[in-house]
Amino acid sequence: MPSTFARLGVPAVLSDALTQQGITEPTPIQAATLPDSLAGRDVLGRGRTGSGKTYAFLLPVVARLVASGRPAQSTRPRSVILAPTRELAVQIADSLAPLAAATGLSTLTVFGGVGQNPQVKGLRAGVDVLIACPGRLLDLMGQGACRLDQAEVSVLDEADHMADLGFLPGVKRILDATPRDSQRLLFSATLDAGVDVIVKRYLTNPVTHETDSAQSPVSTMDHHVFHVTADHRLPVLKDLTAAPGRTVVFTRTKYGAKKLAKQLNAQGVPSVELHGNLGQGARQRNLEAFHSGKATTLVATDIAARGIHVDDVALVVHADPPVEHKAYLHRAGRTARAGNAGTVVTMMLDEQVRDVKALTRAAGIKPRTTRVDPSHPLLLEIAPGERSFVEGGLVLEVPGQNGRGGQGGGGGRGRGGQGRSQGQRSRGGRSGGGQGQESQEARGSRGGRGRGRGAAAGGSAQGGGRRTSGQSGRSGGQSGRSGGQTRSSGGSVVAFSSSTSAGRRGR
Repeated sequence: MPSTFARLGVPAVLSDALTQQGITEPTPIQAATLPDSLAGRDVLGRGRTGSGKTYAFLLPVVARLVASGRPAQSTRPRSVILAPTRELAVQIADSLAPLAAATGLSTLTVFGGVGQNPQVKGLRAGVDVLIACPGRLLDLMGQGACRLDQAEVSVLDEADHMADLGFLPGVKRILDATPRDSQRLLFSATLDAGVDVIVKRYLTNPVTHETDSAQSPVSTMDHHVFHVTADHRLPVLKDLTAAPGRTVVFTRTKYGAKKLAKQLNAQGVPSVELHGNLGQGARQRNLEAFHSGKATTLVATDIAARGIHVDDVALVVHADPPVEHKAYLHRAGRTARAGNAGTVVTMMLDEQVRDVKALTRAAGIKPRTTRVDPSHPLLLEIAPGERSFVEGGLVLEVPGQNGRGGQGGGGGRGRGGQGRSQGQRSRGGRSGGGQGQESQEARGSRGGRGRGRGAAAGGSAQGGGRRTSGQSGRSGGQSGRSGGQTRSSGGSVVAFSSSTSAGRRGR
């Protein structure tokens, strides 16, 4: 009996590749869009983050290229997939890998923050599927290293986030370079004015499918607001993140993410940071530590709200409430993925009450608001399990350095990690490129370098670590073994609110 994907028209070689990955049933957005996209229609798909949009466009892209059978020409990719961030581009490449391996298609991932020479060489060799962030792609096009006049299909993923980051003018220039009669697929959680302009200008008689919107509630996601005092903010965060399983904690600023990760490590919670000031190597090491379980907590700015896909994150905490509701929804989308349950918690200080109420109202959610302290029983209810601590927090080995460096980019004053990830053309689904972020936040650290003040998440005297010298400047290391546990499928999202002065001290 054919699989569900096969009945939707997905070629057997691709449905078999999905089955080998344990993917046998399409999500609603996939079931809705695949018949039209596989038939060559332009498609506008609207669905919230975590709804399965990636395979909704990867399957028709690969199927179309296999069917046409045209060879890839030098500097002329056969398809282009645009993503707003480097992290998301890498996630798309990872999802594409088994499909490309099954069909023999070549892939390449290009973005800024790393050297372009390997990317240029990959384009010259010929590429079937190009995954790109707009900034670097425009640079390559301007140099004549990439031409899109042979692109059979173009995809715009997270179009609303493209608009938020100011990328739409560049996106227009890119789409203008593709053939007018080529197939175009656009996926977005919302259809704001800027995105609507793209739809009307570039999609021909598009079929629109909306399985849910950004404001659609997730039945398996619980929302809480924790009303805390400034003094209780960190102890409550410590208790929640010390529970079994993976937790993602969001802060409003890069400095806030660095400081909070450092504080949690000092308290014995293995944590890593992710933000625009980190060098390429540090970002990759920190993400790998979180994915592997060496770090149980990821402290991030909104850089991670789109593009971090870990199915068993059961708890998301807004240590700083986001400014607007779309950021809340995309942060929250890191949990309750792949059918699992999840919890979102927002920390709220006294002077943030009005803002948090407006935020949740705009997001279309009705959270449970509770005034809590570190001993409140609700903490154990939301994040069940025995709290565990590792002396000194997390220590990550930094390749190429003498001794151990602190996690996530170094402490004290100096240069953040200078790791370079080579974007390389690959066959069989190994996409070139590393991990990182292309956004306004990251532009200050082009080339993988970032100069900053303040200690990194892993290093300080509080953490009981030692200082060592390395290639990237002084970094604070911490002694102790890293520990990782797996959170049960049930989880929560918690939000905290507090006074402005306290919020500043916590950043």
